[in-house]
Amino acid sequence: MSLISKAALREGEPNPVTIGFDAKRAFYNTSGLGNYSRNLISALAKNFPENFFYLFTPKTRNRIKLENENQFKVIEPDLFVLKLMHPLWRRKYMLKDIKRQKVEIFHGLSQELPVGIEKSGIKSVVTVHDLIFLRFPGYYNWFDSRIYTRKLIHACAVSDRIVAISNQTKDDLINYLEVSPEKVSVIYQGCSPYFRNNFSKEEIQRIVTKYNLPGRYLLYVGTVEERKNLLGIVKAFHIANIDIPLIVIGRKTDSYYKNVLSFIKTHKLSNIIFKDRILDSELPVIYRKAECFIYPSFFEGFGIPIVEALVSGIPVITSKAGCFTEAGGPGSLYVDPHRPEEIGEAVIKVVNSKKLRDEMIATGTDYAQNFRDDVIAQAYMDLYHSVL
Repeated sequence: MSLISKAALREGEPNPVTIGFDAKRAFYNTSGLGNYSRNLISALAKNFPENFFYLFTPKTRNRIKLENENQFKVIEPDLFVLKLMHPLWRRKYMLKDIKRQKVEIFHGLSQELPVGIEKSGIKSVVTVHDLIFLRFPGYYNWFDSRIYTRKLIHACAVSDRIVAISNQTKDDLINYLEVSPEKVSVIYQGCSPYFRNNFSKEEIQRIVTKYNLPGRYLLYVGTVEERKNLLGIVKAFHIANIDIPLIVIGRKTDSYYKNVLSFIKTHKLSNIIFKDRILDSELPVIYRKAECFIYPSFFEGFGIPIVEALVSGIPVITSKAGCFTEAGGPGSLYVDPHRPEEIGEAVIKVVNSKKLRDEMIATGTDYAQNFRDDVIAQAYMDLYHSVL
């Protein structure tokens, strides 16, 4: 963990802060919440190494390794029984460990906070990603939706400040839970530092060969589930007779994936290619080689893959309204996700016009500066200091 004396700080700088994080998802979730947690923790450690970072997790076995690990202190339950009953530890008994480490501000990264934190003297912040389980309860089973709702209501009530990852999420907090607008700060998400890496020609060719990438292709990255609307893209390919391959990367949900495969087989679409087991460190190359990124999701809290595409310097086609304009900015094309023919028309427009592609790339690259790690880390440190 980083150590620095107060005397070593430059004049006028705030004193170091002891910050605790609920790191379960950073260590064990490979997608959305995990990516957000890892990216934020690493960005803070990189840009503000004078602070003290404590990561609280119910277990450490077979966990994901983080960047800058020497700057963190990992805390797990000290009693075997609490390791077995880890949901109870995170919900209640983790607070004792937070107090023991003299944490000044605790950040719940995934819409929940431990019971009693408001009485502990420790300031708290909670990040809220989305309220999809309230907007679209049909996507969740009844029990999960009820648990998520109870945890979120509690966290919003007891926290000193709420971070919403988009204005869409802030509006939902106000409309669904009647949260005071003054309590909510909007701070956008970034993406993995891998997307800003430089790759040599040899490394790019190695990755192209490894994954057998075609010379031209379009790209979709996201869970293969109803809400994210891969079927809408596949229907667009059929309607618009698009013959450029579409590479699909993402975890599959069985029933929806079967529906997509059924449509592909029925209409004999041979250019839909599913790729599995893509390394995070190599994914940026697959983005950069694509002619266009297609993401007509019905609803998101934010949409990190859109940011990944902008940072990668490729055009983006995504959905109208919601958070998508916040993530995609002024350079993306926006379509009605319920109209496959509109998705197909947008794809044809992008792949057939170099001028349009160049304009979208230039505007998107400029807009992507809003999602740099240093920008996001500064926003969070300003928030922490304002709470303290």
